[in-house]
Amino acid sequence: MGQSSRLVDAPVPLNAVCPYFTMFPLRFPLRVLARGRWADDSVLDPFCGRGTTNLAARLFDMPSTGIDSHPVAAAVAEAKLVTTTPQAITGCLDEILATEPAVPTPQGEFWQLAYHKDTLTELARVRSALQREPLAPERVALRAILLGGLHGPLTKSSPSYLSNQCPRTYAPKPRYAVKYWNGHGLRPPRADIRKVVARRAARHYAQQMPAATCSRVLLADSRDPTVFDQIRDHQFGWVITSPPYYRMRTYLPDQWLRLWLLGGLETVDYSQSGQVCHQTPESFVADLRRVWDNCASVSRSEARLVVRFGSFPDCRLDPGELLRASLAGTGWRIQTRRDAGPVPAGRRQAEHFGVTSTPRKEFDLWAVHARDPR
Repeated sequence: MGQSSRLVDAPVPLNAVCPYFTMFPLRFPLRVLARGRWADDSVLDPFCGRGTTNLAARLFDMPSTGIDSHPVAAAVAEAKLVTTTPQAITGCLDEILATEPAVPTPQGEFWQLAYHKDTLTELARVRSALQREPLAPERVALRAILLGGLHGPLTKSSPSYLSNQCPRTYAPKPRYAVKYWNGHGLRPPRADIRKVVARRAARHYAQQMPAATCSRVLLADSRDPTVFDQIRDHQFGWVITSPPYYRMRTYLPDQWLRLWLLGGLETVDYSQSGQVCHQTPESFVADLRRVWDNCASVSRSEARLVVRFGSFPDCRLDPGELLRASLAGTGWRIQTRRDAGPVPAGRRQAEHFGVTSTPRKEFDLWAVHARDPR
């Protein structure tokens, strides 16, 4: 137990390689796994987000599978499972910048104000190179580092981010950003992409990590039962996850710049494709129930499901009742619900969507897999 306690409390810089909304702290899955696990356990997260559960499993030398329908989430989570070094990452970038031909850059006032023209030229070339699959581990890591450094606040010293003044967690919408930058006389710095990557690579990939044996991340919709046909070689002992809060449906537009880096559009995508349905509480519950049924189909008897959940401050529905309803009639029997404590500032889902009032407390719900849910 002593080693487990040290793992729970030790800092893990890799977990911060890219900020992303819906992120729970690494200590949460580490504490869950430290409570009790078996040598042959595998860990599943059907809403893996930036891969915090997968990283926790890696620290305990446990196989894991993460599933997420958002390309940014899947790319960041995958970077939590590769083995590489800062030198390999910067060497990879040097090779790309030395060999990758020039490509067209996005045009328009937003792009002119968001990035210095030389920075954007380099960024577009690296973006082009990272479209070629399969990616070597150092390219997976480089991609996540660039996603993390793509936009953020200006600094007085050398740029830590590649953009003009921006939020770290989500991308600003073009019209608002242009008005803000012009109104404050802000112009993009000449950010040296190599220096930014080198600093971030040294920060996030210098720490030696256990090999992520038999672990993977799937870019897929966990509501789809055929996705789970790909992972039936595992019988999972743990499902640790945090589904989106009810009415959280702006994942794609709020990550539009990072989606561009991954090969997406140069404009904001306002669609909600691949997301849990939020039109009504009933549709939301039904979609979550599909996910819990799919997880049960690949979990061993007596496996544990641990769900961290909460709600927006202005949501009148009880999030606990929504989650209980979604588990009714599935292969999971609820055991207990525990208070997860107050929501730390800047660390939770609602705050990254402009909600300034105090978020509701989150809770952890524990359930056990029973072949006969009755």
